[in-house]
Amino acid sequence: MKKATSPPPAAETADTPACSAAQDARRLGAQGRLVMRIVGLDLGVRHIAYCEVKDGKVIDRCSVRSLSQLESRLGPNCPPAQVAFEACREGWHVHDKLLGWGNTPCMLDTTRIRQIGVGQHKRKNDAIDAETIAFAVESGRIPAAHVLSPERRALRAQLSVRGALVETRAQYVTTIRGLSRAAGVLLPTCSTDAFAARFEADSQQLDAATRTLVAPLIAVLKALEFELARVDQELATLAQRDPIIGLCATVPGVGLIVASTFVSVIDEAKRFHNAHAVGAYLGLVPGEATTGGPGKRRLGGITKQGNSMARVMLVQAAWLILRARDTNDPLRRWADNLVQKRGKRIAVVALARKLAGVLWAMWRDGTVYDRAANATASAAGVRRDARQQTHRADALEVSAKKLHQRAVAAAHKISEASGT
Repeated sequence: MKKATSPPPAAETADTPACSAAQDARRLGAQGRLVMRIVGLDLGVRHIAYCEVKDGKVIDRCSVRSLSQLESRLGPNCPPAQVAFEACREGWHVHDKLLGWGNTPCMLDTTRIRQIGVGQHKRKNDAIDAETIAFAVESGRIPAAHVLSPERRALRAQLSVRGALVETRAQYVTTIRGLSRAAGVLLPTCSTDAFAARFEADSQQLDAATRTLVAPLIAVLKALEFELARVDQELATLAQRDPIIGLCATVPGVGLIVASTFVSVIDEAKRFHNAHAVGAYLGLVPGEATTGGPGKRRLGGITKQGNSMARVMLVQAAWLILRARDTNDPLRRWADNLVQKRGKRIAVVALARKLAGVLWAMWRDGTVYDRAANATASAAGVRRDARQQTHRADALEVSAKKLHQRAVAAAHKISEASGT
């Protein structure tokens, strides 16, 4: 029997559809074609460029001043669209808004945005960027960025506020010390958080003119200490709700701030295949400029890509481990051996990279830091399992005390500032 290849006559009439809209959508999906609208956005401070494409052609474009003005095109009463845009400061807000309208938002990784053609041929403006992004979505060439969970966003926001307060406090302390030196008085060294109280005891060495000059800075510095204590207390409260922070804090040298920063940046341990990927994501792996074969491999300094605050915190934690009194810790012994071969600076960065991998592995497996297990492999059996359970409970208890001490210190500073 000969197989018919032409459609029935009834399907060729203009007034009779060959299939329903739902069937047509399923047919297009089965063929691998996108059935949603394709939209590219270029988010700017003053305006937003909008571009919609279909079958390789631009079918709509406009420029608006705010996202709310795009509700007529992307709102809940419009057909859903796949909307792509570059990661930026307002990227999370735009993502949530578009998702609430029923669209499928996709935030693009800015470090790989040139791979899809943005900025090529020395032609770059908002309209062209939006068009390039839309065509990249249609062809499936989108380097998507990870979108943080709401809990991690709140944690990172608090850490950003704390970072700004710490940076401002350091600037004020440096200015006060400089003005004192200009007056011929060298203030004694002390920790930054104790500088305001220490200055009150040593200010009698300064003349009246210099004390009057730095008085406004001291007043602001005391206010900064109060606000910093309040933020630390809020961070301690957030850490108590997140068991991963307590898990990470079982590592020597890792406290509330380091653990919170690491968790807020990584967000999900399953995003990474191995510890090396975590180090590369944080910019702690060496750069490479190798050509001419593997025998001429050329490595440089670390790439310093990714979140700079997480990288700084891990390096500070590595310095704490290297300077700690406990010399029997496996991480410390590993770093000491590297110090003898490459020096302290290289060893500290390498230890920070190793520390990132250890934290990620603990997070992935849900285990606490076990120095004995990291040093040597023990025999399997019931006795080892019992020891692991006991060690886990002890480590989490120490971690909880470590985080609680930060909260108590913050509350003490707040009460002192309120009393004065």
